[in-house]
Amino acid sequence: MSLYLPFLRPAIALGLALATCFPAAAQILVGQTAGFSGPVAAGVKETTDGAKLYIDMVNQKGGVNGQQVKLISLDDKFVPDLARDNAKKLIEDDKVVALFLTRGTPHTQAMLPEIQKYNVPLIAPSTGAMVLHDPVIPQVFNVRATYQREAEKAITYLASIGVTRIAVVHADDSFGKDALAGAEKGFAAAKLQPAIVIPANRAKPDFASIVPALVKSNAQSVLWIASGKAVTDGVVGLRKTGSSAQVVTLSNNASSGFIEDLGSNGRGVVVTQVFPYEHSIAFPLVKEAQELAKAAHLPDISPAMLEGFAGAKVLVEALRRAGPNPTREKLLQALDGLRYDIGGLEVRYSPTDHTGLDFADLSIIAADGKFRR
Repeated sequence: MSLYLPFLRPAIALGLALATCFPAAAQILVGQTAGFSGPVAAGVKETTDGAKLYIDMVNQKGGVNGQQVKLISLDDKFVPDLARDNAKKLIEDDKVVALFLTRGTPHTQAMLPEIQKYNVPLIAPSTGAMVLHDPVIPQVFNVRATYQREAEKAITYLASIGVTRIAVVHADDSFGKDALAGAEKGFAAAKLQPAIVIPANRAKPDFASIVPALVKSNAQSVLWIASGKAVTDGVVGLRKTGSSAQVVTLSNNASSGFIEDLGSNGRGVVVTQVFPYEHSIAFPLVKEAQELAKAAHLPDISPAMLEGFAGAKVLVEALRRAGPNPTREKLLQALDGLRYDIGGLEVRYSPTDHTGLDFADLSIIAADGKFRR
């Protein structure tokens, strides 16, 4: 071995010198905490897959100002306390420049003290909670419309087609109460009263009491404000009674996984949407997402994927405008006042408005298990 050392030493020295001259590409660290396991896992996976579609493309083209964007994703199991702990770790230990695409209203609320303490931008939280819109939180930059906007649109739509007996089931947490306020606006506009309003435990809904109460109310439609399995299991229970009441739910359930969990009970379920139809290539946003999904050999894009994709576009544009070596402060400055066309829709922020978009629409699950509009 010693015979070859004299020849190896120059090569090793040269390698070390090159490594010193050309260090590994710097990374921009962005943090995410969301329920990758638990009741919203399907939707979380799809929103994150949509975000990665865009981030991966940007990185393949050289990154942002020559730096790769690295998304550090932690599973909070859809538990608010764990979401708070994950946010603290990402901010304090991983030193992320921003938090991104968090999931859940009480979960995001639990993170706010850490976000505000360290003045960290939160971009595109996957929640439409009004508490994140009004009053404006300087560190929070929403992309999607509010749950109140969706719930109000759902009620006014049902009223417009002659439905008068509408029941509401809502998660008994900040998310459910927030969306209920939007539904109440819809009832007031339509001059209707709900057939029944039922609060339900977020983690363990009591379907044994909820379903009979819905049947007894003789509701024609049910606006079910909850997440993932809390809705799918409720629909299954309702259908077992023979009830044909149409179920309407919000965009937090706009994922392919939600449809799969519903199975044969999904047909006719209405889901509100906060982005354009995922097959409407008239929107450049949709066309771009479709093309990248095809290149990545993905079968299709879902509304949830489109939400993540749109959020990633805002994140990347803000990082680009923050310049080389972006800091939390530079990123906040880039976001405040941002006006950016993400592909047929303009996201705009000002010191008095961090809503981003106000787009709301309705879709229905067709017999083929696809969202249709």
